[in-house]
Amino acid sequence: MSDLFAEYPKAMQRSTAFDEMFSPDGQLRSEYSGVNDVLQSLTVPDVSARAETMARTFLDRGVTFDFAGEERAWPLDIVPRIIPGDEWNGISAGVAQRVKALEMFLNDVYDRMEIVRDGVMPRSLITTSAHFHREVHGFSTPGGVRVHISGIDLVRDDTGTFRVLEDNVRVPSGVSYVLENRRAIAKGLPEAFSGAAIRPVEEYPRRLLSALRRTAPEGVDDPTVVVLTPGVYNSAYFEHTLLAGMMGVELVEGRDLVCRANRVYMRTTEGEQRVDVIYKRLDDDFLDPLQFRADSMLGVPGIVNAARAGNVTIANAVGNGVADDKLVYTYVPDIIRYYMGEEPLIPNVDTFRLEEPEAREEVMDRLAELVVKPVDGSGGKGLVIGPAATREELEALRQKVLADPRGWIAQPVLQLSTVPTLADDTFGPRHVDLRPFAINDGDDVWVLPGGLTRVALTEGSLVVNSSQGGGSKDTWVVDEGGAETGEVSTAVPWSTRRAHRSTQRVWPSSFHTDANPSDAYDEQQQQQNQGGSPC
Repeated sequence: MSDLFAEYPKAMQRSTAFDEMFSPDGQLRSEYSGVNDVLQSLTVPDVSARAETMARTFLDRGVTFDFAGEERAWPLDIVPRIIPGDEWNGISAGVAQRVKALEMFLNDVYDRMEIVRDGVMPRSLITTSAHFHREVHGFSTPGGVRVHISGIDLVRDDTGTFRVLEDNVRVPSGVSYVLENRRAIAKGLPEAFSGAAIRPVEEYPRRLLSALRRTAPEGVDDPTVVVLTPGVYNSAYFEHTLLAGMMGVELVEGRDLVCRANRVYMRTTEGEQRVDVIYKRLDDDFLDPLQFRADSMLGVPGIVNAARAGNVTIANAVGNGVADDKLVYTYVPDIIRYYMGEEPLIPNVDTFRLEEPEAREEVMDRLAELVVKPVDGSGGKGLVIGPAATREELEALRQKVLADPRGWIAQPVLQLSTVPTLADDTFGPRHVDLRPFAINDGDDVWVLPGGLTRVALTEGSLVVNSSQGGGSKDTWVVDEGGAETGEVSTAVPWSTRRAHRSTQRVWPSSFHTDANPSDAYDEQQQQQNQGGSPC
């Protein structure tokens, strides 16, 4: 090994985690041979300079995220996470299976609840979920699709087995960073990138737009699609602008839309234009002040009734959050068996349901050994890692669980797999997870090759969320002898893909005449920060 890896074997011995690049005896895994050859030829200053260049590029392009109120360059490590093509094929099949089952589940629970009638799940589990919305019970979505876009979080345990950690079918975020990571790593590590048969990620916007158009209301031949953002203060605003630009559709805020006679119209410089499909990037609670939060300044009054009348498609569908509930997550293997008659291709992480007395009693005795999570949390917020918690934190957690057992689950502390990551001028093993993204067009579920690898930048830390200080890696799905599609990634700049952008423009914020007083403006800014979930 080069000096960059001088301390790596010793660091590996401090953990029982599966390392993605090296076997336990220190042998290089074959899929990393090209990357290793390039890294061996570089000095510490070379690697550091390339990392700094990538960070500057992200800042220049506005590829940032919000961390503790501070806008930072998106952190991308120079060593990619590499998955062999044949292994990825199994992951992709497992993710698609899960998305199809969750689609069936959501269509059922907002209709006849046959899964309850047949005794697979208790009704109370569904109806007590914070994101089960009776307001949308009983009407079908166009094309039967509720889960247009999903992000399924996976981890690899210390045996090398991939497991599902959680499901994101409400407002999944992070795909923009997949696209930007690929663009950046092509320049940061060009020698290795050009020599590998890497499956491309650049077709995601095209796939997404096609799926949105295919699920337009019946009878609409040339649907108008928009991306609905909470606004510029939302932590994922960069992603909203990127995807709208790459798809060639308008980016709108709630005040750019109006509902009339159960139809949705967009205000443009050429007058009002009918909107058929809305890619929603804000939480359901803020979507329609007539149905949910009456104080919402982000939504569109009447939009739920327009969807109920079949005149607009909302993607993802309102009410999907019930499937993100981490207590529902524990039933997903049974959901797959019930609706599909198949065994899950990717297992769950073993999980305790704390509403069950026996499980709760065992967890109370083992709090210091387990990870305890709120069932409706996101971005790592609210979870407590027992071995890292103080006695006071554990006691506070105990009281919260006893007061609301339905609101919590517990899992063993998994030693997530590790990948070499640059830190203090050397490479050390850092824990990673993986979020593959899937698109459902009503006929098929397509899984983006690779997805978002998030990495904990502190040695030993298991918290990978960017909102809590984590970073990312480009994820390469590599085939021997060429990619499955016959193509390799070319990292084409998104700015060249806007040939079909509409000539009609929405009113920018400065065109609105109903200027907010300062207190209302502050409230709107606070709501924008709440809409959507961090990755």
